[in-house]
Amino acid sequence: MYNFDVEKPTSIADAVKALGRDEAQPMSGGQTLIPTLKARLAMPSVLVSLKGIDEMQGVCTDDDGRVCIGGGTVHAAVAREVKDQYPALAGLAARIGDPAVRNRGTIGGSVANNDPSACYPAAVLASAATVVTNKREIAADDYFLGMFATALEEGEIVTEVKFPVPEKAHYEKFIQPASRFPLVAVFVAKFSDGVRVAVTGASENGVFRWTEAEEALSSNFSADAVAGLKIDGSSMISDLHGSGDYRAHLTGIMTKRAVAAIS
Repeated sequence: MYNFDVEKPTSIADAVKALGRDEAQPMSGGQTLIPTLKARLAMPSVLVSLKGIDEMQGVCTDDDGRVCIGGGTVHAAVAREVKDQYPALAGLAARIGDPAVRNRGTIGGSVANNDPSACYPAAVLASAATVVTNKREIAADDYFLGMFATALEEGEIVTEVKFPVPEKAHYEKFIQPASRFPLVAVFVAKFSDGVRVAVTGASENGVFRWTEAEEALSSNFSADAVAGLKIDGSSMISDLHGSGDYRAHLTGIMTKRAVAAIS
C-alpha cells in the first residue's frame, strides 16, 4: 500500500464536500477498492469513507410500495431485512461472496462500481429500480452504461436504491467457485405489465437486458417460452473460465431455471 488520507464524514453533505478535494475517491465497503489500491491500479490521495453516514443505512418501504435500501447498507443486512418484502433480492444478497464480503460490501458500492460480474446490477435492471444519488434519481435503464461504466458524474454518490416489487422474481446464479462471482447469472422479474430479464457475468458490455426473452416470457411465462432462443456469443466474455459461446449457452440455461423456479 501507500500513504493516503482518510476522511470519515457523518452526513451526505459532508461526504460530497470531502469528495471535492483533489484526487479524492469514495469508499463504501472497500471490497473492490482495497484490492485495487494494493495492486496500485488506483492511487487516490484521499479516501472518503461512506460507512459512518446514518442516512445511507437501512431498509424501508415508500408510499409507492417500493423497497428502499440505503446505499451504505451491507449485503448481509439486505439478506435479512428484505426477505419478506422481496425474497428474490434477499436471496441474491445472501449468496454474494462469503460472510466477510457480505458483512462489509454495500449495495451502493456494488451499483457504483458496476463490475461486469456483480450480482446487484442484475437485480436493479430487472426490477426497473431507481438509483438515487446526492444530486438526482436515475432510472435503471439509463444508469448502466457498460463495463465498469455508469451515469454517475464526478463527486456523485449512490445514496439509495428504490426497488419496485414484482409479482414474481428469481435470481439464478452459476458460480465461478474461486471468486464466488457469477460466471453467468440471470434475474427474472414478472410484473403485471410484462417481464424483465437482466443478465450479469456474461457480456463484455456488462449487465444487460435480454429483450427477446422478455418478449417471449411476457406472452407465455414458462421455461418452454425461452427454450428455442439463442444469444450471439461474439460479444460475450471469453476467458479461461469459459468461452463466449459457453456463456451465451449458460444465459439460456439460467433463464430457463429462473423461470421454472417461479412459474
